[in-house]
Amino acid sequence: MPIKKYLLAGLLVWTPLAITVWVLTWLVGIMDGIFIDTLSKFRPLVSQSTVTALRDMTGLGVILVLLVLLITGALASNVLGKWMVRQWDKLFTNIPIVKSIYASVKKVSDTLFSSNGNAFRQALLVQYPHAGMWTIAFQTGTPVGEVAAKLQGEHLSVYVPTTPNPTSGFFLLVPRSDVIELELSVDEALTYVISMGAVSPSAPAINEKRI
Repeated sequence: MPIKKYLLAGLLVWTPLAITVWVLTWLVGIMDGIFIDTLSKFRPLVSQSTVTALRDMTGLGVILVLLVLLITGALASNVLGKWMVRQWDKLFTNIPIVKSIYASVKKVSDTLFSSNGNAFRQALLVQYPHAGMWTIAFQTGTPVGEVAAKLQGEHLSVYVPTTPNPTSGFFLLVPRSDVIELELSVDEALTYVISMGAVSPSAPAINEKRI
């Protein structure tokens, strides 16, 4: 029997599933812990038996977080909700120190999660860390204002992720003429980066074109 072959095949089946379950379990545990800690602060209003019973309900924190997000999104989608969000923004943008942090995070979140945003919408090839060496990058926008005025020619704002952890990386301003646009989807490009090139894109051929 090809025992080694079967063991490797078994690992290929179970490893992604095990890692996925582990990550989800870790996230659920964190959310449950945050919920229980928050609930414990209202100890005078909530009995210890209730806190204990809720602690034993795995995944309750996740459900409550999703409900809060859905309710908040529904409220923020109507006229009254939009007005309340604007007042909330005005409050935080008038507080020293807090306004710089809040404004920066809001701009990033609006860009990433907005349906008409352009962050991580296009996979690219750029020369990094020096000419002659190519890596996967993602277009995040185009320079504007003083930054664009100081640069000669048209440039693109790109994010170069690290491998195998794409949550860290480098922000670069690259001449548009030095960038190659890929027909890969963002998911395919991220998979290619995370796997360190071991998982090739499923497309039969990669058609490249200069931007």
